Amino acid sequence: MAIDYVAIGLRIKIARLKLKMTQEALANQVKLSTVYISNIETGNARMSLAVIIKIANALSVSVDELLCDNVQHSFPVYNKEAQEIFSQCSNHDIRILVDVLKATKDTLERNLKHS
Repeated sequence: MAIDYVAIGLRIKIARLKLKMTQEALANQVKLSTVYISNIETGNARMSLAVIIKIANALSVSVDELLCDNVQHSFPVYNKEAQEIFSQCSNHDIRILVDVLKATKDTLERNLKHS
């Protein structure tokens, strides 16, 4: 299985932006160069486990949150993300999103039966 470094980088960038933190501030906190942080966020750099842990700690997120697109058993992370999305929605928005999710799930199930 190939590791999706682009997905990891995007999650790092999103977590950093949620904190209103610059790449430079993150780089200083984890003692890496700003260029390296930029390359991580764009998926152009490979990082060690130690670097992922440093970044997760600096951003106050779990390593699971950064790696969930690469791990098969990531339900808690996706569940948390869905709860965050729903918590920012009106009742009307939630009803629409649930309808979209139901339709998507029905389509997925139909496609599984036909494959």
